[in-house]
Amino acid sequence: MFLVTGGAGFIGSNLVGALCARGAEVTVCDRLRDGEKWRHLAPHPIAGIVPPEELDRWLDGASEIEGILHLGAISATTVRDGDLVAANNLTLTLKLWDWCAEYRVPLIYASSAATYGDGSRGFDDDMDPAALAQLQPLNLYGWSKHATDRRVADLLARGRMAPPQWAGLKFFNVYGPNEDHKGRMASVVRHKFLQIAAGEPATLFASDREGVEDGGQQRDFVHVDDCVAAMLWLIDHHRVSGLFNCGSGTARSFRDLALAVFAAMGREPDIRYVPMPDDLRGKYQYFTEARMDRLRAAGFTQAPTTLEAGVTSYVQSMMKDAA
Repeated sequence: MFLVTGGAGFIGSNLVGALCARGAEVTVCDRLRDGEKWRHLAPHPIAGIVPPEELDRWLDGASEIEGILHLGAISATTVRDGDLVAANNLTLTLKLWDWCAEYRVPLIYASSAATYGDGSRGFDDDMDPAALAQLQPLNLYGWSKHATDRRVADLLARGRMAPPQWAGLKFFNVYGPNEDHKGRMASVVRHKFLQIAAGEPATLFASDREGVEDGGQQRDFVHVDDCVAAMLWLIDHHRVSGLFNCGSGTARSFRDLALAVFAAMGREPDIRYVPMPDDLRGKYQYFTEARMDRLRAAGFTQAPTTLEAGVTSYVQSMMKDAA
């Protein structure tokens, strides 16, 4: 039995599908509320759903858990309720760490590229406490993930008990199916698809940084299937533990991405640039690129999906759903 927190969400539901396809029993911890997230789970024979407020009770009665994959979090970079974010993203992760350490259960948890801040200190997934101390996240969400990574590093440095296998994955800019519920926080691929499908131009943020052209801001865009592949590989390799980047390893511009969406839809490019929103000024990453050395050195060899291939696959799935 695997437990996937956030299992009805974006990355989580894709992982649930992959685990079920392997024949694994999977319990999901999530809230479905009154939206459409249940549709992400509908194709899969899950073992059950546990509301987050009942997770402690469920764990008390659980047996034979093969692993916990903790992907549940408040991921909106604009959320300002620090107590709420800390409780969900930091405290709960550390509670699961302690539980997995005590009951000898592997733990994989979601960190984020948001921990790297503006990128001026690089994108090296170095677990050394001194290296982590140099990073300066730009927002509350990034801080909550960074605080978790630092506490894990501190626990290890102090010789405290750890899960038999653990991995923190710093997800970069993930895109792909099952992100329809994310609203503003959905990937740029989805937002551009919806604009173009509505007959509108694709809008991108104008640059407010000298030396960077409009649409020239670059991110490491990674297809969700690649993230799932990394987690499945970790599940299969119990001796591998550590903090790892999870990206494509190649930065591409937002203009490249928009052009890929137009190509996948068979449309002529029409791109317009709009000012950076006030709530993102000074908090916007102009460049991200995952260093994948450590995960590769650990033995993960799957080649990343190219931006063009990943966007084409995702756009075609959205076009099919809209038909």
